[in-house]
Formats: sequence, C-alpha cells, structure tokens
Amino acid sequence: MVMDTSSSKSIFLTWKDLSVKVPAGGSHGQPARYLLQNVSGYAEPGSLLAIMGPSGCGKTTLLNALAGRLGTATVDSGEILANGRRQSLSYGNSAYVTQDDSLIATLTTYETLVYSAHLQLPESMTSFEKQRRVQNTIREMGLQECADTPVGGWYIRGLSGGQKRRLSIAIETLKQRPLLFLDEPTSGLDSAAAFHVVKRLRLLANSGRTLLISIHQPGSEVFELFHHLCLLSSGQTVYFGERSKAQEFFDDAGFSCPPYRNPSDHFLWVINSDFEETKDEELGNETITNSHRAQTLIRAYANSDMKKAVATTLQQVLQKGGELIGKGDLGKASTLKQTFYLTSRSFTNMRRDIAYYWFRLFVYTMLSICVGTIYFKVGHSFDDIQARAGLFIFVTAFLTFMGVASFPSFIEDMKIFTRERLNGHYGVATFVMANFFSAFPFVLLLAIIPGTILYTMTSLHPGFDHYICFIVTLIATLSVEEGLLMAVASVAPDFLTGMIAGCGIMGMYLLNGGFFQLLRNLPKPVWRYPLSYMSFHTWASRAFYNNDFQGLVFENNEVGGPPLTGEEVLKTRFDMYVEYSKWWAVFVLICMAFAYRVIFFVIIKLRERLPAVIMKMKARQRTLVERASSGRFVAPHDIDDDEDGKQDQL
Repeated sequence: MVMDTSSSKSIFLTWKDLSVKVPAGGSHGQPARYLLQNVSGYAEPGSLLAIMGPSGCGKTTLLNALAGRLGTATVDSGEILANGRRQSLSYGNSAYVTQDDSLIATLTTYETLVYSAHLQLPESMTSFEKQRRVQNTIREMGLQECADTPVGGWYIRGLSGGQKRRLSIAIETLKQRPLLFLDEPTSGLDSAAAFHVVKRLRLLANSGRTLLISIHQPGSEVFELFHHLCLLSSGQTVYFGERSKAQEFFDDAGFSCPPYRNPSDHFLWVINSDFEETKDEELGNETITNSHRAQTLIRAYANSDMKKAVATTLQQVLQKGGELIGKGDLGKASTLKQTFYLTSRSFTNMRRDIAYYWFRLFVYTMLSICVGTIYFKVGHSFDDIQARAGLFIFVTAFLTFMGVASFPSFIEDMKIFTRERLNGHYGVATFVMANFFSAFPFVLLLAIIPGTILYTMTSLHPGFDHYICFIVTLIATLSVEEGLLMAVASVAPDFLTGMIAGCGIMGMYLLNGGFFQLLRNLPKPVWRYPLSYMSFHTWASRAFYNNDFQGLVFENNEVGGPPLTGEEVLKTRFDMYVEYSKWWAVFVLICMAFAYRVIFFVIIKLRERLPAVIMKMKARQRTLVERASSGRFVAPHDIDDDEDGKQDQL
C-alpha cells in the first residue's frame, strides 16, 4: 500500500537499481569493486526500516547513498527519489546520526540539548516549550542521571560511550524531522538501553515519520520493533519486506530458524559469507560454503513475489509523485537568534577548554616576560636598533606562529559544524559570524595582557598613542592568523595535515615579511609580487617598525657622525616606507582579517555546492542515456530544464 506523499511534512523514499562502486586504481592498483549491486527498496512514512547484514555488507554505504553523503571516491548509479522526485536530502530536510559522536566536550548533556533546541526549533515555540521538549527527550533517552555531566574529552572525565550515543540521537530527534537516518544507533549500548532507544525511534515512526537505521546484531526484543527489514550480503539484497514475513521467507528457502534462536542472529549467521564453509547440522544439510548459502537466498529473493511487490510499489510512487520537500516547512529560529546562541555556545566552550586559548595565554605571557627581561628598557644606541628589530621579529613571527597549537580545537569545531550543518541546524554565515564573535574576546586577551607586559618592560616608544597602535596591530595580526587557520581547517582532513599546511603557509609568508631578506632584494616574480604583499607579516612589521622608530633618535656608530633619526633607519636599513601612515598598515591587516573570514565562508559554500553539482551532472547524463536509448539524439544544450527543476536548491 502506497501512502500519501503529497504532504511536504512526510517523505516516501525510494531507490531503484542502486549500485555503488569503488573505481579501479589507487596507490596499490586495486581493481574496481562493488559495495552495492542493483539494490531496490523503499521507506515509507510511519515505518521503521532496519538495514541488517554482516560487517562489510554495505549497510552504511546504502544509508550514505540514500542520504546523499557518499564520498568522492565512489561512483553510484541508479535512482533515488523522495516523494517521487529527485531532490537533495541534506541541510534540513532530513537528519543523519553517524557512528562518530561529534560533541562539544565541555558542555553538559543538558546544555548540549538546550543549545541545540534554540538553534533548531522554530521561532514560534516559546522558551518554556523548548525546555519542556529538552526535558522530555532527556527522560525518553534515559539521560536523567547524567544531565549535569560534561560530555567529556581527553582531559575531562564525562559520559560513557553509550551515553554519548544516546545524546547524539537525542540531538537529532529534538526537531522531529520527517526523515531520519541512523547509522548503528545501538552501538555501545547494553540490551536494555538499546531496546528503549529503538522503542523511542519506533514511536517517532508511528507518528508519521520515515526512519532508516543500519544495525549489526539486534536482540530479539529490539528486532520485534522493526516495521520493515532489509538484509544485505556482499552488497546484494537477500531480503526486503515486512519484518514479520522474513522468517517465512527463510523457511521457504530451506533455511528455517531453529526453535528458541533469535531470528536476527539466525539470519546473519545464514547470510554471512566471510568464512569458507560450515557444517549446517541443525538444518540437516551437508557441509556447504557460506557464499553458496548466501547466493541461494539472493536468487530466491530475486524470483520471489516480495521483489515484485517492491517493483510495483516503486512504480506506484513514481506515478503518484509528490511535492518538492520544503526546508522552511518545519520552521526555524531567526538568523539573529541562531547567531546569538551559537556565539554563546562557542564562547562557553572556549572559556572552559584550557587547550583552546587559556594555555596559549599562559605561554604568551611567559614568553612576553622572557622577551621583556632580554630586551629590558631597550635604549637608543646603535646596537639597540638591531635589538628593537629582533624584538619585533619575535612578536610578529613567533607569537602568531603559536596559534597552530589551537588547530586540533579548530578541527573539532569543523567536525561539529559539518554534522550540524548537514542536518540543517544553522547556516554557514551564522557559523562564521559566531566563530568570530566568540573568539574575538580571547584574541583581545592574547594581545592586551602579553602585549602590555612586553611594551612596559622593554620601554618602547613612549606615549599612549604608540602603545595603542602596538596593541591594535597585535590584535589585527592575531585576527588574521585566526582567520587563516580556520580557512585551512575547513579543507584539512585531519588536524595533523592541517597543522602542517598552516605552518607551511605561515612559514612562506614569514620568508617574505622583510625580516630575513629586505623587500627590495626579494625576487620580483612570485616572492615580491604578490607574496610579499599577501603576507600579513609584511604589514605587521611595517606597523610595528613605523610606530616605534619614527620620532626616535639613535646614536651613530661612526665616530663624530650625526645622530640617526628613526626615519633614516627605516629607509636605509629596513627598507620600510615612511610616506604612509602606520595606521594604513593596520587598516590593511584588518582588511586581511575580514578577507580570510570571507575565504572561510566561500570554501564551506563551495564544498556544499559540489555534491549538488555532481548530482545535476549525473541527472543530465541519465537524461542523455535514456533519450539516446529511445533512438532520438539530443544534444546536451537541447536538454530542457525539467530535470534541473527537480533538484532542490541548496
């Protein structure tokens, strides 16, 4: 029976002849292999579909393919439709709970859900209603006892693995989206916790939502909660249909479940083809290979009425069709409120995480005291010219270079953002702004406290205006470095790769900053133009040097020679421009800080657009193939926009 798919608040998901392949190649010359082969099925509103099979059978691959989250290393074919239309299922239409629990370690269970509620739930709900939903979700997931416990990380003892798993599920069930994917939701849970979690998921399904879960080996009580069952073996369908009819199918195929055995255990035992052979004494058979047993069931399903029923259902859904899924139908908080709560959450995390900024502040302060003692009350002799230059080299180069210590935290932020963004919690612009607003107070601390210590101990150019320029330049430089590292973190696959890339970029900029080679002596192609102007070290050094040297007079090392003015030192020794105000260099740094945040935003948006572009290209290719097979040649530019109209715009 095909349910009504006309409502934008329900999703009837279908897939036909879906195949996923890893192409040949790679560093070891691996041959092409199929992860899924011609898999078909459906998930209807009001049902809980369980995807089962032995390890490596393609459960997670199928879930990722249906959710539109396959990696670029795979090639897929077939047709996936939501309400009979090709459309994106990311960024708000659906939610996906992955096996990896990407959570903020410093927040408690309650705080995590409260912040998530304010970010996800619609503006029409009052704060009291949001609080009540959070409390109900905590109770339904059995998280009452750990509501005030931090999530925990490498230096904070917090939730257990099973509690984190339940919290991850709770976050994505708050908004109660019409379509929910869960990859191994019971991993790390005991049998009682697994039962109550899946029971909660079944209640969500009973309310008219569509739920798909991959699960490895459920207990008998959990197995009874499924509405539909999809069994996979080596990427092929062994069974698809109602859970209650699965045992009958195995009986008809000659692989009956023995008395008192958990049916799910029996099914997985029968279709597991990882081992060469077993003696099937309980079924009265001779010794047979496991792969032969699995292939027997695959052939039995291919010729069964169940597969014909699936094909009939898919055809009915396609003919009936449905409306495009609207992201705005579920409602959401305003951008202003999302920015406020996301900034508050990020600031709380930074404030509690000692590795984020506090440890850097401690190191910066200690280094400033060390530098202050080395250059204590630097004077105006000829040798002090080089001393001041060395001081500014250290401030510009090494204090900013220490920012890479926070790169692991940046990577964790990106993991959490990726999960929440794909599930439609908030937009990219909201995240970029909140990240800047929450980090800026700590950047001020990193600049003001160590900078004041250093400026006071070294007795640089006297005057409050010179002190202010020094601090503002340091703030702007640290802001540029933060923006650069966040841009690198948005493309880095892991923190080690990101740290290497970030250090490499800053090292290259440092070479062109005018410290180790005068700007006029740099090779003009590439190094001077454009890299020396792209380097924030160049502009920071100009601001620091001009702020300190201009207006000072230094002794001449030549006997009887006239005193050297700061302007002369800047021109002749450091190749610095004195025609432009020091504030011009500060302005350039501020513009660079803004530019790196824009680059950060653009990179994320481009990464989001890529799957949509790939899907659009595949749709055009399918159209060409279908029309060519009908005997009618159609040039690519003659294809109408009907297929494009089916794409959900990001």
